[in-house]
Formats: sequence, C-alpha cells, structure tokens
Amino acid sequence: MDKTLYTITIFSENTVGLLSQVTSVFVRRQLNIETLSVSASALEGIHKFTITVFCDEETIKKVVLQIDKRVDVLKSYYNTNDELVFQEIALYKLSTPEFLKISSVEELVRNHNARILDINENSVVLEKTGHYQETQDLFEQLSKTIGVLQFIRSGRVAITKSKIERLSDMLAELDRKYKRNEE
Repeated sequence: MDKTLYTITIFSENTVGLLSQVTSVFVRRQLNIETLSVSASALEGIHKFTITVFCDEETIKKVVLQIDKRVDVLKSYYNTNDELVFQEIALYKLSTPEFLKISSVEELVRNHNARILDINENSVVLEKTGHYQETQDLFEQLSKTIGVLQFIRSGRVAITKSKIERLSDMLAELDRKYKRNEE
C-alpha cells in the first residue's frame, strides 16, 4: 500500500488529558506521529491540534473516525499537502567564532531566507521558516560547514486553502438545528 503524509486537524475545547487520548489512537494502530502542534484556533474557546502521519487512506479514515468519537473532540479532518498551506520553523544554534569564519554569512542567510535571532560572543541563533526539506537543507549545509550546536524544528502548522475554518460550517449547521428544535 502507498504511504502518504496526511495532516489531521482536530478541533476541541482546551481539555486536560485530550492529547493523551488522541495519541493513544495512533499508538493502538502502531502509527508514528511525525509532527504535532496545538494552539488556539480562529474560533474563540476552540483549540486546534495539527498532526502529521504517514499511512494509507483507509487507515487515516479510521483514525479520524476514532478521534471523532472522543467526547471532548468537536470534529477532526484529514488533508493532503495540496489542500493546505503549511510551514515549520527551525532554530539553529551555532558557534559565533565558527559562524563568522564563513566568508559569505550574509549570502548564506539570504539564500535560505533565514533570520539571525540572537548573536553574542559564544553563539548565534538562526531561524528558518519553511517546509521540512528547506529547514533540513539548511541544517545539512550548516552541519557540513561549521557544525550545529543545537537544532530544533517545530511541528507543522497548517491551514486549509478554503475561505473559512472547516469547523465553522459544522458549527453553523449545529446552531441551525438547535434553533429549529427550540421552535
């Protein structure tokens, strides 16, 4: 079967223990979570989990259905890369003396669209925002040329290419049904 990188978006209230419940769904299916990030969404009081995982479409459908069964989950969806706008952020800590030995520091930073976040006598911290391969390419180049003291990459942050948050449609429909039932 063909393995694809899927991005799962989960909408929920900010509830203690929900992350553990969600990750257990992946553990039971022996799926490795590639990236995970959680933050507030555009909808007040609702948080958004963004999880990436390699699997086949049949498996991802089952995973999303299982996640939807959790009491504290409002709704979950899955998407492929072409349906999303997404980025990751990476931080690289380098030795200042080694960094300054590079003859084209400015060119390196510009070519990779990186930013210098902090510089002191001991270390330089660079930031690179982009897709996984872009942040990885800079890591590899820095590792080969001067060495990287520390490195960290965030989980994927993603939004759909649709006009509004997908959950907004579902919540509007629930609101309409609720109002009809009250009448």
